[in-house]
Amino acid sequence: MKIVFLVISMVMFALTGNIQSQSIYKLDQNHTKVGFSITHFGISHVEGRFKNFAITLVSKKEDFTDAVIEMKAEVKSINTDIDMRDEDLKSEKWFDSEKYPTLSFKSTSFKKLSGNKYKLDGNITIHGITKPISLDVIYNGKAPNPMTSKSSVGFTIIGKLNRNDFSVGQAGGVVGDEVELVSNVEFIIN
Repeated sequence: MKIVFLVISMVMFALTGNIQSQSIYKLDQNHTKVGFSITHFGISHVEGRFKNFAITLVSKKEDFTDAVIEMKAEVKSINTDIDMRDEDLKSEKWFDSEKYPTLSFKSTSFKKLSGNKYKLDGNITIHGITKPISLDVIYNGKAPNPMTSKSSVGFTIIGKLNRNDFSVGQAGGVVGDEVELVSNVEFIIN
């Protein structure tokens, strides 16, 4: 009986130690932007963002090399500062927000390259289609937040995807096929 109790105690201690050493980062919505840019007639860029989103970051290591990152964005919250264009993007011609209300990302690895540069690999789901994607990340650092009495960390995430890979809109035409992804993300350390 003592051996069983000892084994259970060791397992509980190991699990508790694992949980306690894990840092969960809370998204600072007020200092985060999930954005994109796409060419218009090949001569200018239209920028947009998603206003409603959730991003989680869990990591045990201070250098984030074991980080697990997930993101979900509400398609209906797309905002390009032109209501007519936003309504068109939500329609079945583009994102079909009624049928596919969210787009999502889940990391598969977060590798430190050098200095503050990282490579974030994962799977992105848009319009019901999931594809692998590789993103460049710059770790902007850690700073004390006087409003929360906690520290915050910040990242810039940059990447590209082809909208045709996700059957979003028609090929060619008014807007380009390549979408540039640019997000600035800030987390509060709990």
